[in-house]
Amino acid sequence: MIDRAAIAAAEKLIRPHIRKTPVLAAEAADFGLDSGTLWFKLEQTQHTGSFKARGAFTNLLLRKVPAAGVAAASGGNHGAAVAFAARKLGHKARIFVPEISPRAKVERIRGYGAELVVGGARYPEALAACEGYIAQSGALSIHAFDQPETLIGQGTVGLEVEEQVPDLDTLLVAVGGGGLIGGIAAWFGGKVKVVGVEPEGAPTLHAAMAAGRPVDSTADTIAADSLAPKQVGRLMFPIAQRAVATVALVPDAAILEGQAMLWDRLRIVAEPGGAAVLAALLARRYVPAKGERVGLLICGANTTAVDFGRS
Repeated sequence: MIDRAAIAAAEKLIRPHIRKTPVLAAEAADFGLDSGTLWFKLEQTQHTGSFKARGAFTNLLLRKVPAAGVAAASGGNHGAAVAFAARKLGHKARIFVPEISPRAKVERIRGYGAELVVGGARYPEALAACEGYIAQSGALSIHAFDQPETLIGQGTVGLEVEEQVPDLDTLLVAVGGGGLIGGIAAWFGGKVKVVGVEPEGAPTLHAAMAAGRPVDSTADTIAADSLAPKQVGRLMFPIAQRAVATVALVPDAAILEGQAMLWDRLRIVAEPGGAAVLAALLARRYVPAKGERVGLLICGANTTAVDFGRS
């Protein structure tokens, strides 16, 4: 179900509703790295500020939405995307987020008109509340990562990257629940080396690869709102085993450095989860070979790190 044919079909379906985000080429030396060129896929310029709009629209367009509408649990980005897609397509939405969700993400969800429920310390608590509401209301569950349509929709990022940089060798992708990297890996199928990047304090996919199955992980990281679910998705895991080359773990200090450097050198605003891929290079957790053509997926920008005078 989650393959190139499904992803290509989904791309045609959601194309009227999403942006084809740009790719920016920049010299590695600008970041104090060895010479060469880096290709930044700027998915933070997507509707709602992250790649999540792709999976949200794929779900709402491929599945029947009941009168009760849709419901989703999220650290913030997925919720904003579901709220945006539901509003555009004329459906009701209720979004559940944990208390750690950043203000920028909560404000986006409210701004799209969804009913917002804030509660629980972390994503698993928000997910449990969402599941209880779905059982009571009959609303359609839009899972952030462990849903076929979600993975298929996120895989359209890979389709775009292949069109924009056809001779890319490697693509670095941040990992939360794994919907994004799972969809991208399904698209490339080993044609491009897909490298996962996770915080050291939330090694969810890294731990799953070592154990041979999804296992519980810690969530002690500055990027906990986007890169620290309890486990990676069960749907994406066999794809990762086949088509994700390796997983690099990065310290929070390098994530903060990457976030600052993206702004300083490229004027790109990225949330911590979006800056993790650059952190992998800065901290030498992934070291490209000489001549290796490396892409970095900047997956989200919902942050108040640059707030232009707002409190």
